[in-house]
Amino acid sequence: MKVKGFGGVFWRTKDVVALGKWYKETLGLSMEEWNGMIFKPEVDNETIFSLFKEDNDYFPKEQSVMLNFQVENIEAWLEHFEKIGIPLLKQPEKSEFGTFVWIADPEGRWIELWEK
Repeated sequence: MKVKGFGGVFWRTKDVVALGKWYKETLGLSMEEWNGMIFKPEVDNETIFSLFKEDNDYFPKEQSVMLNFQVENIEAWLEHFEKIGIPLLKQPEKSEFGTFVWIADPEGRWIELWEK
């Protein structure tokens, strides 16, 4: 037996339609009529499953899960966010793991974008 990967990410929202529109405009994620979409992994895509201690401050303590999207051309994403008025939660960070940028969705959930 083995786990092959993630089968999905699911959460509740106050307004499925409005949040779906935000994800379309902000991240280009088009929700289908069943209020979801399917990611088809690319060759160099990695999915990380990582646990954080309860008092870790990497993302808000009141948020139990944070989404991380692996992206290409993070500079273009920064220009896009500026153009549509999406503020960064903190300055981009570069490390040996790549470049990271943080935004929040309309319900306050932090979202991390990562370019390896």
